[in-house]
Amino acid sequence: MGHGFRVPGNQDPGPSYPASCIHRMSALAIIPARYGSTRLEGKPLAEIAGRPMIYHVYRRVRSARSIEQVIVATDDERIRQAVEAFGGRAVLTSPDHPSGTDRVAEVARLLPYDIVVNVQADEPLVRPAMLDQLVEALEADPTCPMATLACVLDDLDELDDPNVVKVVVRPDGYALYFSRSPVPFPMHANPMHARTVREIVSYRNELIHEFYKHIGIYAYRRDFLIQFTQWEPTPLERIERLEQLRALEHGVPIRVVLTPYSTIGVDTLADLERVRRIFETLPDEET
Repeated sequence: MGHGFRVPGNQDPGPSYPASCIHRMSALAIIPARYGSTRLEGKPLAEIAGRPMIYHVYRRVRSARSIEQVIVATDDERIRQAVEAFGGRAVLTSPDHPSGTDRVAEVARLLPYDIVVNVQADEPLVRPAMLDQLVEALEADPTCPMATLACVLDDLDELDDPNVVKVVVRPDGYALYFSRSPVPFPMHANPMHARTVREIVSYRNELIHEFYKHIGIYAYRRDFLIQFTQWEPTPLERIERLEQLRALEHGVPIRVVLTPYSTIGVDTLADLERVRRIFETLPDEET
């Protein structure tokens, strides 16, 4: 799609930086898992390939070579028991947290790790290499407080979908903005009769820029994570309902690591059925 810039040095799933420039840091992965959900209650326990969804997330996160420990942070005893039943570690956290990030920070405060990776419990297709890319990004740049993932957005139907977050990235690999709207808007390719960005892009195939889809997995330096959750929600964050905008509004740089992989976050029953069909096609070692 087009010939726009790509985020430098982040195209492949292997190490993103030479080993000589990486100072190894301790990394903890925390999976916030809330039972209540307006669209799909109890989804961490939803069955996929004969196992609860949280099992698949935990197993994949645990396989990342950069992750030393994985903990599920949950507000529900049923989820804790399910995790412990397959040999995982889970802790009960406050039921009053406004977001998964706050739940992650509660656990991170108690453990002396350098880097904390936040992986949502509804990402059963997350790949271990994606987490390694994030950890390596923070290891390679000691000044970077947080990093997240993005991939090239190839599905034109997702451009107009507000549930798919888009990110605009600077040439140096840091985020300019995140939005539920199609950004940047291809005004140069806007025919008068087009009603959606998909129609605009279809009308004009040669774009000067690629669209990037944000993947909501984050790596934070522990101290910054704790500070971040003490800040009040900011105006743009409230408008877009995107928590990462709080960091940008405070002038905090967010490294965007381009990955060749995408995932399917399970928000609805339709998402769950789609993921179940994908698991039916995977080899046994990946399920």
